[in-house]
Amino acid sequence: EPILFVTFWTSVPYLYLPTSIPLPFFSFSFVPDSQHVATVTNPLPAAFSDLLPHFLVEPDDVYIVKNKPVTLTCRSTPATQIYFKCNGEWVHQDDHLIERTVDPATGLPVMQVMIDISRQQVEKIFGLEDYWCQCVAWSTTGTQKSQKAYVRIAYLRKNFEEEPLGKEVALDQEVLLRCHPPEGVPTAEVEWLKNEEVIDPSADPNYHVTADHNLIIKQARLADTGNYTCVAKNIVARRRSSSASVTVYVDGGWSEWSKWSACGADCTAWRSRECTQPVPGTGGKDCQGLDLQSQNCTSELCPQTASGPEDVALYVGIVAVALCLLLLLIVVVLVYRRKKEGLDADVADSSILTTGFQPVGIKPTKPGVWAPRRPPRCKNSHLLTIQPDLTTTTSSYQGSLRSRHEITGKFSVTNGPLLDPLPNGSHTLHNGKLPSDPAEFMNRLSAQSYFKTLPRDTANTSYGTFNFLGGRLTIPNTGVSLLIPPEAIPRGKIYEIYLTVQRKEDVRLPLAGCQTLLSPVVSCGPPGVMLTRPVILSMDHCSDASPENWTMRLKKQSYEGTWEDVLQVGEELPSDPYYCQLEAETCRIFTEQLGRFALVGESLSMVAAKRLKLLLFAPAYCTTLEYSIRVYCMDDTQDVLKEVMQMEKQLGGRLIDEPQVLLFKDSYHNLRLSIHDMPRAHWRSKLLAAYQEIPFYHIWSGSQRSLHCTFTLERLSLSTCELTCQLCVWQVEGEGQSFSIDINIAKDSRPLDSDFLVLDNSAPALAGPSAFQIPYLIRQKICSSLDAPCPHGADWRLLAQRLKLERHLNFFACKASPTSVILDLWEAQHFHSGNLNQLAAVMAEIGKQEAMIFLVTDGEC
Repeated sequence: EPILFVTFWTSVPYLYLPTSIPLPFFSFSFVPDSQHVATVTNPLPAAFSDLLPHFLVEPDDVYIVKNKPVTLTCRSTPATQIYFKCNGEWVHQDDHLIERTVDPATGLPVMQVMIDISRQQVEKIFGLEDYWCQCVAWSTTGTQKSQKAYVRIAYLRKNFEEEPLGKEVALDQEVLLRCHPPEGVPTAEVEWLKNEEVIDPSADPNYHVTADHNLIIKQARLADTGNYTCVAKNIVARRRSSSASVTVYVDGGWSEWSKWSACGADCTAWRSRECTQPVPGTGGKDCQGLDLQSQNCTSELCPQTASGPEDVALYVGIVAVALCLLLLLIVVVLVYRRKKEGLDADVADSSILTTGFQPVGIKPTKPGVWAPRRPPRCKNSHLLTIQPDLTTTTSSYQGSLRSRHEITGKFSVTNGPLLDPLPNGSHTLHNGKLPSDPAEFMNRLSAQSYFKTLPRDTANTSYGTFNFLGGRLTIPNTGVSLLIPPEAIPRGKIYEIYLTVQRKEDVRLPLAGCQTLLSPVVSCGPPGVMLTRPVILSMDHCSDASPENWTMRLKKQSYEGTWEDVLQVGEELPSDPYYCQLEAETCRIFTEQLGRFALVGESLSMVAAKRLKLLLFAPAYCTTLEYSIRVYCMDDTQDVLKEVMQMEKQLGGRLIDEPQVLLFKDSYHNLRLSIHDMPRAHWRSKLLAAYQEIPFYHIWSGSQRSLHCTFTLERLSLSTCELTCQLCVWQVEGEGQSFSIDINIAKDSRPLDSDFLVLDNSAPALAGPSAFQIPYLIRQKICSSLDAPCPHGADWRLLAQRLKLERHLNFFACKASPTSVILDLWEAQHFHSGNLNQLAAVMAEIGKQEAMIFLVTDGEC
């Protein structure tokens, strides 16, 4: 039992207790003042009463494997009491297992105490330190503390941070196979296997395993060809990397030339050599150069004679054959041209034959007003003379669209109102004078009730004026665009249309349960305008493109400001006013009603995942000891990337490594970030914990656009400029990515917009033919040829199949011109990378089956 000391000074009792001992452990009583002593329950023999306890067994560091508890043991002599303290708190005495014995050699009392620690106890301690325990022993003289024993949860992750890669190496070349084992506690031990046999560098000095677990083959031998595997293991598990195949090859060498042979009857002498020193092996290169060499010579056996009559006859025959082939080729060309000229005009329209998929030039209907023209793609520029019928266009139509960056051109028409409300709440557009300042247009829209949350800045907004020829609005570097197909705007109407990406803080989108925002919030308008065909709104999404794991809904904001579900992806009806084409990274929405849209997903299982884009930024210039690395974990959409890039440009940041993508699953587990392998002689981290953590819901909701963590590092000297480290980002019990940073913070001169990013330099707005890949008249011809059903299937259905759009056949079939809707979708998908030759080949294949249409590609122009 605990020891109690009582002394009396000037008749006042003072109680001295060992430091931090809980009072309930003690029982004591006072004796009369004359005795000046205290009583204890288990006093030590008088001979040992002045000895401090010393430990025979101290608790050691232990690891919890899976859910099995661990036991800590402490043994001390001479001791009257032993108790454990864990993370600064005393363990309850009922949790101690106590054994008392006597040392037969010394007669001293020996006490042993054991406690069990469970995984749950360790997991409760979440902070800046590990879980630790130590025991405290008492004797009549005083106390002693044991060493601290740390209790950690053991694990070994599944994925190697770096795996060995296969190589083909020449004989005697040095080979380096890299291996960075999975993160684990305790740190994993690494061994290498060759063809499933353990490599022992002590037995074969040609192998060397470095301190960071890489395998070096000093001089490659033929016997070193094989499959190499890196194996990491600790007390929890054993992990194997993928095998790397190493092939040691031998390049062939030439033997010495033999002596020249005697001069033969053909006036030639010969010499040779062979590829035998060494012979090429295991995929090595054959010998380069000649293995047989000749030279002219003369001798008695080789008289010099002139060419005979038989040589002349040979030359004449060759010339005659060449002339015959040339005449035959000319005849074939003439026959082909005559057949082409004799085709029926309905079968091969001259505009298609001569222009193919070339741009169409459109002459202005009024002097000084020009439609955009693309440069011709072939020499036959005189063929591009087809004039579309513009008689139905209103007199104020301008084919050249004035974008938000071009503010010099104005309409010279009446100054009537631009937006007039109709009784049903919609708007019609009249001819009006465009503002000279783009911000004026935004202010006018923002003043209306529906647009109160429309941002007044024009950084993420494009707008323009369109008529029946259609056009396109694009917000550069956001992945957001609006395609207005020809005939979508009624003839005789002119609409001023805008497109904007809303900042998420400007628009509150209610989400419930497992719902997450998968796309930007995009507005196009004005709402209520009359469209005769659906427009196509394109925007990025960040789902893992596995529809079976999701329920995705398109939401649209009503006039009252509430959000409504207007379609469920994959469950659309052909008669619905909305339709969705979901691609790997893009969502394309067919809609006949403009408004504000967003794509929302709800996971069906914990397998569903969002794509996160991971970016690393650091100061472009650093003049202090501190150096900060900012790690952004954001939705993998271009609009968020653009926003972060603009923000970092203002902060003076620089992208220091290539962006990476991480699949973040709906598993309720947080995202962790850590930094490792810094040269501690020159750098240190100011992070007190082992890692930083972003809560799951902050990421999954998608409402916080620029989530990031900052790692503040400190260099020990201003002369230190080289920084190498590993920065890891992973979801607990999920996937992870790592960055290998190797930079010079003083000399790194990479620009902010580095080669890692693809910049979109397209015009924000295009009107008329310049907005489309397919010329207007050719598009009309294709539609008239393929819209009518064909009994053999060579119609719009075959076109959809060839373009891999057969999933939407029911949607196309309910449209007045299925072909035009298919071509609209093709235009939306291929605006930046449209391959007209490929589309021409598809059309030619369809035409050959029915002998209806032939298209000339660029190569034949």
